[in-house]
Amino acid sequence: MLNVEERLASLGITLPEAPLPVAAYVPAVCSDELLFVSGQLCFSGGVLQHRGRVGQDVSLEQGYEAARTAVINSLAIVKQELGSLERVARVVRVTGYVACAPDFYDQPKVINGASELLQEVFGEKGRHARSAVGVCALPLNSPVEIELTVAYK
Repeated sequence: MLNVEERLASLGITLPEAPLPVAAYVPAVCSDELLFVSGQLCFSGGVLQHRGRVGQDVSLEQGYEAARTAVINSLAIVKQELGSLERVARVVRVTGYVACAPDFYDQPKVINGASELLQEVFGEKGRHARSAVGVCALPLNSPVEIELTVAYK
């Protein structure tokens, strides 16, 4: 059975350096064996992968990829905070925010980009509770923001 790092590698994913906060907050907080990761955007190489609203400036497919990238950034923070992704006992919750056009109703399909990756990486312990929320705007004109909560050992 592959460990988490090997699963990431098999998916062609190399975790980036953990992103630095873009405002007055910390990347994550540990409390009672839970790690709460602050909202992450779709930064890749220090640049937002996409900008704008899904269903207007950004396609559903691009939104899906943005959610996937945002959760990869979240995993980089988890690794930084815990020292190893092997310490993740369970992905508890994902909250996904989608900046979208007023008539866009496929927020869950966008956030599947994060959810499906977590399940590929962690297997059964990657299945989680979730919300997918449409909003009019997100920081830096990002189409997606992902919050992640994991239980750790």
